[in-house]
Parts: sequence; C-alpha cells; structure tokens
Amino acid sequence: MKFESDVDVITRINECYSKMSKGKKNIATYICDHYEQAVFMTAAELGKIVGISESTVVRFAMSLGYNGYPAFQKALSVWVTDKFGSVEKVGRKFGKSNEGEILSTILRSDISNIEHTINNIDVAAFKTAVDIILKAKTLYIVGLRSCEPLADFLHFYLNMIRGNNVLIKTTSVTEMFEQMIRIGDRDAIIGISFPRYSMRTLKCMEFANDRNAKVITITDSVHSPMNLYSSCNLLAKSEMASIVDSLVAPLSVINALVVALCMRKPNEVKADLKMLEETWNNYQVYLNDEIDFASDDPMMLGPLRKKEEP
Repeated sequence: MKFESDVDVITRINECYSKMSKGKKNIATYICDHYEQAVFMTAAELGKIVGISESTVVRFAMSLGYNGYPAFQKALSVWVTDKFGSVEKVGRKFGKSNEGEILSTILRSDISNIEHTINNIDVAAFKTAVDIILKAKTLYIVGLRSCEPLADFLHFYLNMIRGNNVLIKTTSVTEMFEQMIRIGDRDAIIGISFPRYSMRTLKCMEFANDRNAKVITITDSVHSPMNLYSSCNLLAKSEMASIVDSLVAPLSVINALVVALCMRKPNEVKADLKMLEETWNNYQVYLNDEIDFASDDPMMLGPLRKKEEP
C-alpha cells in the first residue's frame, strides 16, 4: 500500500491492520499500546519481546511504506515527539488566556462535538445497536485507556437493564481473550475506542467477529480501524481542544443508548430498580438524601424519618 509522505506511522498501521498477518498484527498491537518503549527498540529487541523474528519486524516496517526498520523507527520517533509536545502546544494556545476564557473555549468545543454528532450519527445504526443489545445472550463491553470510564459507565447501567453483561478489564491481550473465550453467535460485544485507538480493543472485536458474535463500535470516524470488524457503527466526534480527550459526545451517545433500552422494556427496568431500591433500604446502603429511581420521590429510610407529632 502506498502512502503520502505526510501520513503518520500510527495512521498507516491502522489502515493496514486488517490485511496484516498474525505476526504483523502482534507487532502493530505492541507498538500502538507501548509506543513509549517501542520507539527505543531495535528490530531484534522488538521481535524478541513480541515473539517473532527480526526479519518479520523489518518486513512489517516495509509493508507500511518505509525503506526499512530505521526509517520506520524515525517516523515513530517523530510521532511520539509530536504527541508529547502536545502540552507545549496547549501552552501556546492557552498561554495568555485566563481561567474563564479556558473554561469557555473547552465548553464550546464540547458543544461543537455534540452538535456534529447530532447531525452525523446514523439513526438506523443506533436502532440496530439497541436491537442487538436486547437480543444478545451475553453482552461484552470493552474500552481501554481513556475510554475505560465510558465502558465502566455503560456496564453500570446495563446491569440495571439486562443480565449477563461482561466488562473486559485487563492490561493483557491474553487475559482479555480468556474473559471472552465463550463468546459465540448468540452474543455481542461493544468496543469503545477513540484516537489514539487501542489495538487491544481492536483484537477483542476481531476475535468476536471471528466467533460470529455481533459487534458494535463506538468510535469517532468512518476511517477508524474499530469499524473493520463491526456490524454497527455509532460515530461520535471527539476532537480535542487540549491534551484531554473530549469524550462528552461519546458519553451522550451512551446515555441515549441507556434511555432507549429502558424505553424498550420499561416494566422490567422499573421492577429491577424497585427491587434494587428495596435492597438498599433493607441493608441501609444509602442515607435519606438519595433518590428513588423508580418514582423520583425522595427515598427516606425508616429509622431516619422524623416521627410525626401525635
């Protein structure tokens, strides 16, 4: 595959990933998840840690359009330097701004991301995602690095709506596969990833696709590698105004998913929440300032309720 000279090394890896051999995919995964270490490794060192030959590493570099491993390593060094230089860029952008101006700029940027998402998200894909989630025997959720809070949030609310939800959490690809080893054609997986994309998340989605499970992705663009193995793509803009990933629009899409799922099975959700509320009351999990999710009335625990005057 030919690339323009200004296409960065990670973009090249993402675009070539689906056509790579197993060994090259292992290299790509390691580099994308451990670029801070990989940038200093020789081809032999990289091959040893991934468990493949030095010659395969060299061929991997050349398959991305570089003349050899040294040229690839230089390109990776430029990308890493640019990444860690983002703090300096933010300093130049906001250096003369006061806190109020910074607050306004960031909030307006997030508003822009949400507006773009509203105008471009595929409503049919959203409906399909709701159908898949409701029909799945077991639903797996994976989101790593900065996307981990999104996966946690989605998993938390899905547990109030349906059973058999598995949140995949680990730093090892091997352990991730162990957690989803029983995935099959009656199951589904939701993969959440935004730039810089997690190859561990992508491998989970590839594995699920190979096992004929339904694959849903929540990502930022039609060009995202997360779309390679998904049958349903929910796109939310995450353009950054600073060094912090903007995950406001993706979180809004997840909120919409949760609400849509609740509306599909309101009686079951209300019954589950009522049972959960009674459990909280019985075991005095929360105090009297908590909210009754089933009725939106203040939840008062018996022992803390003020006695009425005779």
